[in-house]
Amino acid sequence: MTQTVQRQWHVAARPVGRPLVDGDFELAKAEVAKPAPGEVLVRTAYLGFDPAQKSWMENAASYMNPVEIGGVMPGSGAGVVVESQHPDFAPGEAVFGHLGWQELATVPGKLLYKAPPGVPLDAVLSVLGGTGRTAYLALMKVGKPVAGDTLLISGAAGATGSLVGQIGKIAGCRVIGIAGGPEKCAWLTGELGFDAAIDYKNEKVRTRLRELAPGGVDIFFDNIGGDLLNDALARLAPRARVVICGGISRYNFDPRSEEMPAGPRNYFNVVFTGATIQGFLMPQYERDFPEADARLADWVRAGRIKPRADVLEGFENAPAALMRLFEGRNVGKQLLKVGAA
Repeated sequence: MTQTVQRQWHVAARPVGRPLVDGDFELAKAEVAKPAPGEVLVRTAYLGFDPAQKSWMENAASYMNPVEIGGVMPGSGAGVVVESQHPDFAPGEAVFGHLGWQELATVPGKLLYKAPPGVPLDAVLSVLGGTGRTAYLALMKVGKPVAGDTLLISGAAGATGSLVGQIGKIAGCRVIGIAGGPEKCAWLTGELGFDAAIDYKNEKVRTRLRELAPGGVDIFFDNIGGDLLNDALARLAPRARVVICGGISRYNFDPRSEEMPAGPRNYFNVVFTGATIQGFLMPQYERDFPEADARLADWVRAGRIKPRADVLEGFENAPAALMRLFEGRNVGKQLLKVGAA
């Protein structure tokens, strides 16, 4: 390795109760740390973005280590090993894991995963890692799909939702996606093979649900919360399963205030239908990661899952890439191409 200085994005503020702004991040230069025993130096090729990163900045996610002001912005990434002091990794191997927003990441080898053969790095971050594991494990372990079930997904054109729908089709479900805008809805029902899509920006969700799911919804996979969760609870089938995976509608509210979004008014329909509501937190399913990775990689190779990445280029655009998620501008997994793989 000849490069001794790299660029990093640091956390400059805590965006509690408000949208992200440019000033929440600071572009800095830092020395490249040589790997110690057990560590690996990775040149980042792609960074991946998720709405939960905002809560990490706020230190609102109890499952994450505290994020310090002035520290490297945390996030997932994929790249190539430059130097290794870990016996399981060699220079030139493609890997993925929590690299943070930096061009060269020195991380413990135990936190890295090798990219499966035949799966390109951009697809690794859009189908495997946190996104793929969340989609697979939350649906299969919490939603417990059965062939013939009606599966409803909010945020269906996002990274997780679009995967959940494809996995649901493989499981034999009838899949309905909720997304914003005709372009996203056409992608769901066209390329991805969803059975139907509801454009929440231009259609009344509850009316369309009555038309599309007259017998009710067996599984509701929620990435949004708010009014969409309330609408879905009104259409539950007997013994339905509600999977609470994300809540992007609440990310710009201050959790310390009394002005959080109102809870669902239709919650008592859970009693009438005998339904269950369960939250999903990926670290609780760590023992199932190998199962998820293997299944997803096989489906990608076989063409049964079609990954889609919304790719920006240039390390300097990392904050803008994260902000796109909260503006609803991404289709599929939001990635940033940092450098050549």
